Parts: sequence; C-alpha cells; structure tokens
Amino acid sequence: MANFIDRRLNGKNKSTVNRQRFIRRYKSQIKKSVERAINNRGVTDTESGESITIPRKDLSEPVFHQGKGGVRDRVHPGNDQYSAGDRIKRPPPQSGQGSGQGKASNSGEGEDDFVFSISKDEYLNLLFEDLELPNLEKNQLNKLIDYKTVRSGYCAEGVPANIDIVKSLQGSVARRIAMTSSKRKQLKALQLELADLEADTFDHVSEIKTVKKAINALEKKIAAVPFIDTFDLRFRNYARQPIPTSKAVMFCLMDVSGSMDQATKDIAKRFYILLYLFLTRTYSTIEVVYIRHHTQAKEVDEQEFFYSQETGGTIASSALELMVEVINDRYNPTEWNIYGAQASDGDNWADDSPHCYQLMMDKIMPACRYFSYIEITQRAHQTLWQQYEKVAQAKTHFAMQHIQTADDIYPVFRELFKKNTQQVA
Repeated sequence: MANFIDRRLNGKNKSTVNRQRFIRRYKSQIKKSVERAINNRGVTDTESGESITIPRKDLSEPVFHQGKGGVRDRVHPGNDQYSAGDRIKRPPPQSGQGSGQGKASNSGEGEDDFVFSISKDEYLNLLFEDLELPNLEKNQLNKLIDYKTVRSGYCAEGVPANIDIVKSLQGSVARRIAMTSSKRKQLKALQLELADLEADTFDHVSEIKTVKKAINALEKKIAAVPFIDTFDLRFRNYARQPIPTSKAVMFCLMDVSGSMDQATKDIAKRFYILLYLFLTRTYSTIEVVYIRHHTQAKEVDEQEFFYSQETGGTIASSALELMVEVINDRYNPTEWNIYGAQASDGDNWADDSPHCYQLMMDKIMPACRYFSYIEITQRAHQTLWQQYEKVAQAKTHFAMQHIQTADDIYPVFRELFKKNTQQVA
C-alpha cells in the first residue's frame, strides 16, 4: 500500500485558485470597501485583514440556458374588466408585518449583502497594488547588512565567562582515563599479586616489600595526573551571522496650534495610516516617531499626537530641529531608511519659513529617503508652502500636495506614490 503526502501550498478543504478568481472578478467593489475601511484603523494597526461587503445585486450574473424548441400554442385567459391600453393603479401597501426582522425592501430585493473576510496580505495588496516607492537615490535593501550572534560549537580558547563546565569536565575525565589506563591495569595486577603473596603460607617478606613499593610508585603517578588541565577547557563559541535587514523609521510631524481643529487632525491621521501601511510592504521593521509642535516641538505617543489640544502660534522649524536631533541620536542614516511626513494647515511664523527651507535642504533631505508635506486648508497658500516649493524643485525625493477634504486623501496619496511608467534607457 502506498502513502501519499499532500505538500501543495493550498490549504486543505480550501480552493485558493477559486478565491483569487473571485477577488479578480469583484476587484472594483472590493477596492472601494478597502479604501473605506482605512478610516477606522489606527496608524500601526496592520495585524489583521478586513471584512468586505459586496451588495447582493452586484453578484448576479447572466445565465444562459436552453429554451424549449418547436412550435407551441398557448391559450391565455381573458378578462371582462380591462381592455388593451388601460392603465392599472399600483396596489396599496400592506399594513401587516411579516415574520422577518427589519423593514421591508422597497425595491423587491429581500436578500442580505454578501460579506467575506480577506487576509492582511490581500488587504495590503488590494490597497497598494498599483503604487510603489519612488525611484530614489538610496541604498539597496540587500546592501543593508545586520549581524546576529549565534552559537557555533565549542573552541579551546576564550574568555572565562564562556567556559562550558560540563564539556570541560568531560574532557578532563577522558584525558585522565587515557593517561592512566595502562598504569591502572598494572596497579590492579600488582594488587592481585600482593594478595596472593600475603595469602601464601611461605615467607615472602622481600617480595611483598618490592610489590608494595611498586604499588606506591604507580599510585603516586596516577595521583600526579591533574584533575583538570588547560587542555581540557572548552569554551562556548559564538559567531556573527550576517542577515539582510530592512529597517525604516517614519517621522510624523504635525502642527497642533490653535488653528488645527480636530477634523484637520483626523484627515492627517488617515494620511499617516496609509503611509505606514505602504511602508510595511517594503520594510520588515518600522518604527514611528510622533512629533507635534506649535511654538515648541515635543516627541509624544500616538494618543497625545492626535487628540491633545493646544493653543498658540506656529513655528514649524521647531519640529524639524527636533527631527534632526532624534535622527542624530537614534537613527543612523547608513543603517535606517528614514521617511518623513508633515501635516499642517499652512500657518507659520513668516520669519520662520526661510529657516524651514534651510533645515530641509541642509540636514533633513540628505538623510531622508522620502519626505512628503500635505497642507490641509481651504485658504490660499502662505509662506511655508512657498518655501517648500523651492525644496520640491531642488529635491526629487520631496513631494507636497494640497488636501481640502477627507475625500482627497487617497487620491493625493496615490499621486505621491504612483508607479513610474517611464522606462529608463
């Protein structure tokens, strides 16, 4: 009898092919549901998939069937109340209520919508399938090498902290057995000979003395073998194993002055969520740094970043200066891929905007892989936008967009990270 082991990637009792065919068929409806679902997530909430709802009417498809052939005669009953061309009034609605729950449908459709769940990977693929990180002048991911320490057997040399006691004692026992085995055999033979001489009735004083002397000499030689020697020591050996790494840090900068209301902050939050989800497709390790500012900047957690209330004016350069400090302290640009996103309503102290331009050009843009600025306002652009326009003209990895309502978030994000269809010659 032969045993067959199913090692196919498809799960048991499931059909991945049919599932992917279903997703391709209803991709337009699924993508709309995925884009709506982004509004209900936290910035770092990427561990779960999403439940997708498709209206039942969108699932219906044309059905081809074979009709009855041949010539058939039909007799339809007539009536004595209506004639051809008469208009019939719609019947009045029924006052009673059925056995089902909820209200009756006014379109004749009584079926529920179709709801199914997609995984985390399917969710991200549908959301960002036609987007990519811009083609930047940056280190390739396979050139970013990190090292981890792993056990690599035992060695004869090392530091005392790495001594393996069990291995060292095993080596000591083996050495002492190997060095004294022949002497122990001789000692055992002499001890048997001494026992025979002492048991004999004849006088063997001189022979017994000689045997005892030989026994003492062998015992001293055996005792002279050290219990442990430097040759016996074994040290745990460790080696540095190179592993490719793809670490990224995302800086979220936001103006929280009195002019930034909660609705504006919610729009900024959705943009940050999209950026974080997008980066998770490229980098395995992502850290998020939240920096809020008015006249002074402060590094905070996510809750305080989005929901703390502040008043006062705006000095945007304070957030940029704090970002530079954090990069210098914790995130070496040669080891981390640094991304920045700044959200503001455009208000800034007029004399501070040129300083923001200098910080961007001299310190931030050389360290960043990409920096995006979104201005959430219904008013005309002010000095900060004008200074950032100069940065965008000089740096290809700096992008800026204007957002007026929440409906503009995803189109703006797609514009910032759309795929470059031009092929490099």
